[in-house]
Amino acid sequence: MTRGSQRERDRERAAARAGGKGKNADDGLTPEQRRERDGKALQEKAAKKAAQAAAAAGSGGGAGGKGTAKK
Repeated sequence: MTRGSQRERDRERAAARAGGKGKNADDGLTPEQRRERDGKALQEKAAKKAAQAAAAAGSGGGAGGKGTAKK
């Protein structure tokens, strides 16, 4: 078997495994709309993380295990 045909077969198998997965660069949004959508998602994520940190601090969670290791 030649190496070229093996590469082609592997590419076909990988594409079949991936199916519909992966990023879709053409989502029908303009760059400005994409920036707004992504910015909103990041704000929501930051708010959720801040709420979790506040809940942990309020319940005596401390630093969450960060920076407490002894040397």
